[in-house]
Amino acid sequence: MPDLATLALFAAAALALCATPGPDMLLIASRSVSQGKASGFATLAGIQVGTYCHALAAALGLSQLFLAIPVAYDVVRYAGAAYLLYLAGQAFRSPGVIQAPASGARRYPISTVFRQGLLTNLLNPKMALFVLALFPQFVDPAAGSVALQIMLLATMLNLIGIVVNGAVIMTASGLGRAFSARTRWRRVPQFLLGTVFAGLAVRLALDDRH
Repeated sequence: MPDLATLALFAAAALALCATPGPDMLLIASRSVSQGKASGFATLAGIQVGTYCHALAAALGLSQLFLAIPVAYDVVRYAGAAYLLYLAGQAFRSPGVIQAPASGARRYPISTVFRQGLLTNLLNPKMALFVLALFPQFVDPAAGSVALQIMLLATMLNLIGIVVNGAVIMTASGLGRAFSARTRWRRVPQFLLGTVFAGLAVRLALDDRH
């Protein structure tokens, strides 16, 4: 296993990464505003399971596929963009923010929210390349199984992510409750969520590997 100095350095890098606003944090926050903290944590859980999948792919060498076969990268990228646009359409059509049981807005099951977070992460090939680029810098083949080291680093990244994004979820869900108390603002969180999905779709479709 990596030594403590290596793990401490990785933890510092992971904290900086998690604390920097990005697509995952934006998605988690907007989902928390629109449907509450349970959905925020379900989205986070889906994203983190996706991170494990990317780490496992890196450990098995599957992520090299995107480097060796550019068309594979593009296929996954466009599939991810199409899925995000589909989610954006669902969000824009939703009646409004969901916080109270009496609300007439459509409530997505936690399992559905989890699956959306997972698929959004899995269909982002940049995440696979990110893991492939970052994790090997903290892996020492002489320190034991490379696969186990990579999965350990993924676990550290996810644990730090729970702390950082947990604070985001609690704050964002509080904003959602404030919106739900004002009828005229009830649909604002859904428009925010739809805009986030659409923005991520455009970003993913137009972005390259650099």
